[in-house]
This record gives sequence, C-alpha cells and structure tokens, in this order.
Amino acid sequence: MIQHKYRLDMDMMFAIHDGLRRDLVQVARIAKDRDDSPGKLLHASRGWEFFKKFLEIHHTAEDEGLWPAVRAHAAGQPDQLALVDALEAEHAGIDPLLASVDSAAADPDYGYQRLSDCVDELVTAVTAHLAHEESDGLALMDVLLTPEEMRDFAKVHRELVGDDRIWYMPWLLEEASERTVAHIQGAFPEQFLATYRAKWGPDYAALNRWEADAKSKS
Repeated sequence: MIQHKYRLDMDMMFAIHDGLRRDLVQVARIAKDRDDSPGKLLHASRGWEFFKKFLEIHHTAEDEGLWPAVRAHAAGQPDQLALVDALEAEHAGIDPLLASVDSAAADPDYGYQRLSDCVDELVTAVTAHLAHEESDGLALMDVLLTPEEMRDFAKVHRELVGDDRIWYMPWLLEEASERTVAHIQGAFPEQFLATYRAKWGPDYAALNRWEADAKSKS
C-alpha cells in the first residue's frame, strides 16, 4: 500500500490495519469452506479470537484516546466533525456484524447457511472503514494532532492490550515489511525486544491460529 508522507508517525496505524486485513482473508476463506464445518472451525480458532480482540482494542483506543482530541481541535469545523462522527458510527456498526458471525458459527444446525453472508458483510464493513480512515481520517489527525497527543493515544492503546502483548506484538508484525518491523521494533526497550525474539515470537509462530484444536474437532 502506498502511504502518504505524514508529519506524525502513522506506522503503527498502518501495521494494525494491515494485520486486520490479513486476518479477514483467513476468515473469508474458512467461511467459504464447506468441507469441514466452517462455522465450527471459525468459532474454535485462535485466529478469530485474536482478530476480534485486537479490532475491539484498536477501536476502543480510538474512541477513548484519539477522537476526543481530534474533536477538541475540530470545534467549529462542521466538515471535520462530520468525518469524526462518520468514523465513530462505522465502529458502532461493526460490533453487531461480529456478533452475527459468532452466532452463525455457533449454530450447529443452520449456521453454515448464513455464515458466508455474515462474513461477507463483516469483510465489506471493516475493509471500507479502514480505507475511509486511511484516506480521510489519518490526514485529519495529521493536521490537527500534536506528537504528544499521538503518544497519549499510543499509551491508551498499550494499556488496553495489557498482558495480551505476548500475542499482540507478534500478530502485529506478522507479514509486515522489513521497514515496518525495523521501525516498530526500534522503539522496543532492549529487554522487551529480547523477550519478543526469544519467547513471544516463537510461541506465536507455533500456533495453528486458523485451525480448531483437537478437542474442538472431536
């Protein structure tokens, strides 16, 4: 993806968005596979749980730690405020789509009949939202926010991730470009980076994220 030159550091935002898009490809693949109960496989997979959790964290961090600061700067600018309203409304619209996918995946009798359509709706909504945020939202943030406010947003995001960082950081950097990996890891404290390389990364790589575990298949 071609990224515009921003005044503020947007690498984490793009890395998160790319991770969500990557997972959506897997969700869509599983939903269309009728050979081995796709609803059961999706509902049991770690990949689906990670996707939901990290999407929720990202949106909550924006709602709590980003959009209020943008709104404060945009006061008296109807077009700018309307953009923030639209992005927040898109967040709210995604939650019921996640619930619909879960409902279909958990239905052993008829869920397979609606799972693919539910996933298609989710993929369309999330993909459109990420594109809207990148085309308009990031530009607005770049114009209005200070570096300190972006750091405050990053702090809110880190706090919401909390102990899940052992999975979140490898998830974030999976399939990321060498430049993105180097840039993000360059901000890691030395001990954090050592733990990531010795423990978190290998543990994450060993997961079969998009398969049901043996107990779930039995």
